[in-house]
Amino acid sequence: MKLITFILPFISFFTFGQSEVSYLYEELPGDSIPKQSIKLHTSVKPAIRLNSVSSNESYVKLTGLTDLNYLQNENTQYKTGLGAEFKSSINNKWFFRLAAIQGIAETDSIFTPKSFVSVQPKSLTSYTDIRSRIAYTPNHIFNFQVGLDHNFIGEGARSMFLSDYGKPYPFAQVRARFWRIEYSVLYQFLREGGQHNWEGKFASSHHISFNAAKWLNFGIFESVVFQPKDTLLNRGFDAEYLNPLVFYRPQEYSLGSSDNVLLGIEMSANWKTHTLYSQFIIDEFFLAEIRARSGWWANKFGGQFGLKGRFKVGTNNLFYRLEYNFSRPYTYAHLSEELNYGNQGLPLAHPYGANFMEVLAEVKWQRNKWGAKLFSNFYLQGGDKDGFNYGADIYASYVNRPGEYDHFIGDGNQTNGSRTVLSVNYLVLKHGNLNAFIENHLRHRVQDKKVNYLFVFGLRSQLWNDYRNY
Repeated sequence: MKLITFILPFISFFTFGQSEVSYLYEELPGDSIPKQSIKLHTSVKPAIRLNSVSSNESYVKLTGLTDLNYLQNENTQYKTGLGAEFKSSINNKWFFRLAAIQGIAETDSIFTPKSFVSVQPKSLTSYTDIRSRIAYTPNHIFNFQVGLDHNFIGEGARSMFLSDYGKPYPFAQVRARFWRIEYSVLYQFLREGGQHNWEGKFASSHHISFNAAKWLNFGIFESVVFQPKDTLLNRGFDAEYLNPLVFYRPQEYSLGSSDNVLLGIEMSANWKTHTLYSQFIIDEFFLAEIRARSGWWANKFGGQFGLKGRFKVGTNNLFYRLEYNFSRPYTYAHLSEELNYGNQGLPLAHPYGANFMEVLAEVKWQRNKWGAKLFSNFYLQGGDKDGFNYGADIYASYVNRPGEYDHFIGDGNQTNGSRTVLSVNYLVLKHGNLNAFIENHLRHRVQDKKVNYLFVFGLRSQLWNDYRNY
């Protein structure tokens, strides 16, 4: 192993690299479908665009950005923002991207900008949404990235490992691709609190993707969340967790810490333009208690099963997805918010947190510059009750639980409902991906016995995802 870690970096600086890192987009019907290959890995996003031949191409691009939204339900609300994107590539090895939008908003919780910098006086939110990424790819094996952005792991609309629903965070990442394997190491610099009392915390993650065949992929994920200081020690970023080859669970035990470690496995199988995929995440569990079906509170795990695909009808491009997600109570949670699997008050994985199950379906259509999307989901979740934490809110300490046993999905103050979103968009400018759009939102909670309708239209540069479907 020591010989391999010495030889690979040495080889890397005598071969050639790539042009850029792609955007972190939702999947669209008109996306090109790469030819299936044992070298192709698609679960870690954004993708790295590799060139097969050497090149010294360089470019600089500057694009204006717009984010104008008008919302109408019981009240009139809005979100307005203007900004710019700078993008550059140097000698086909260095890649730079910096995008920022400055704006103000008066919206409900789903539409509130999830920006790294925001100030909220009264009902207005003043926000600065910044995304940046610097990448260096010396060859077809290694890629190094730093930035302020999201990362995503999985084939689904949601991810039980790491998603881009929350707020962006500073990160550093190393990715290596060789034989049938892609290995990535991600260091995240997270925080909790507020404008004047931020408390930092860190996360370190490993993901290995193995292509058993052109059509079959397996992945393993592990992540540890730890705080830089506690009542006894100011640790900083633990040097032990910087090791890209260490397993976190044994390392946690050797440190004698109470850090939060998660383990996951995933699988995807391709048939023509269709993909069957799944994820399974484990926070904690005890096999004897699972076999006993006792509902022990610390059996914390979740999963995902899905099917998606693309097809064409004449000049019409279509995409479909059917997906099921679930998470047991207290999954991703810990003793305090400095150790849970979240960032700035929002989950790092599924937006519902824990103690839920969800079924979602979506259909998308594209033809030339026109597009349309229909999304619908049904969810069930158990909330807090009688002053006790029933495990839905990952920011609530699991110490305040009603008991040791009989914890199942939906326990507590149960909520079930659905959301349907129908949107139509038109590509105004390809440069900057500027779209005019109309959205119709139907929200229904069985407990409220009413349907809430929200109408939205606007003009937006869609350079990163702005989810409004949960």
